[in-house]
Parts: sequence; structure tokens; C-alpha cells
Amino acid sequence: MTDRNPAVDTESGNWTLAIRRWLERQLPLDSLLPHRMPYYVGSWVYVFGVVAIAALIWIVASGVVLVFFGPQWWHVSAVGHFVNSLHFWAVQLFFIFMVLHLWGQYFMASWRDGRAPTWIIGVVIFAISVGTAFTGYLSQQNFDAQWIAVNAKDATNAAGIGAFFNVLNFGQMYGIHVMIFPILVIALVALHIVLVRIRGVVKPIEPAGSASGAEEASK
Repeated sequence: MTDRNPAVDTESGNWTLAIRRWLERQLPLDSLLPHRMPYYVGSWVYVFGVVAIAALIWIVASGVVLVFFGPQWWHVSAVGHFVNSLHFWAVQLFFIFMVLHLWGQYFMASWRDGRAPTWIIGVVIFAISVGTAFTGYLSQQNFDAQWIAVNAKDATNAAGIGAFFNVLNFGQMYGIHVMIFPILVIALVALHIVLVRIRGVVKPIEPAGSASGAEEASK
């Protein structure tokens, strides 16, 4: 009869312990909080990504203020005009630097070496951000918003989604803009950053005449 360790038997069915160990394997602190980075991380392409995240923080902060005081406030108050403008220009910066980051990662083929999920999530973030900006324009309650909504309704109806995504319904567009889309964008940006930390940034493409390039060509 063999001796059995009761501690081992107890831990074998412990799902919290299993999850903790899985997280420790997938998210080591050395990867999540590195103190040294490769030299090629200093590329402007990655700086563009960081600036886009900084702009997103300003978007969320100014958006919370706008939601707290309500739509009427940003039309009749000077401070409301300022916060609304801050929100607007933060969105412009977010898109500018996100597109620059996306283009740079595309030309760097950043999906290499098992980083395709990181790249795909970045593309999805861009697509959802377009929808977020669109519903933001519809939430302005001015002539621009009305003109955009009237023209967009034909497109949504032709696509067969007009019954579910009614651009003429201010309450629906405002609710989607301040709740659903921001939560999706923030969650995906956080996941994107975690994946970058876990798998690191992609190495630069080796020149065709380099030793590693010749080795890859011989395979």
C-alpha cells in the first residue's frame, strides 16, 4: 500500500489553484512589467500607439463629464462647449495616431511569429472605433447630426439593419455611444496591451541578404 499525500489530492481538484497557475504561466510578471526592452521598441510606430492610448484616456475622461451633465449642458454652457471640444479633438488625435500605428504595423508585418491575434484585435478596435465616432456625431443634436442621420438611414435600411440600428433614434444612438462601444474599445485595448506584453513586439524584417534571411530562404 502506497502512502498518499492528502495535500496533493486536495489540490488536484482545486480549480482556483489551476486558474492561478495557468495565469502565472501565461502572464509572467517579467513579461507584463519588463524593465528592459529591445532597441527596436524605440520606433515611432510604437510611440504612435502610446499616443493613441493617451488620447483614448482623454476621450473617456471628457466623455464621462459630458454624460454626467447631459446633452443640454454642452450646448448652453461655455464650460460645456470647452469639454465638448476637448472630447472632439481627443477623438481626432486618437484616430490620427491609431491609423499611423496601424499602417506602421501593417508594413512591419506585425502578425509574424504567432502575433496574428494581437494584429487582428487591433483591426477590430479600429472598426469599432469608427462606429463609436459615427454614433458620437449622431449624439451631438445639432444640424450636422441631423444631416448625417438623415443620409445614413438610407444606408442602414439598404443594409437591412435599420430596424435594429435606427440612426434617427437619438436615445438608441446616445446609449450605444456612451455604453456599448466604449466598453468594447476599452476592453479590447486592454487585451491588446496584454498580448503585446506577453508575446513582445515583433522583430524588424531582416534584409534579404542577411544571414538569417539566407537561412530562411534555404528552408
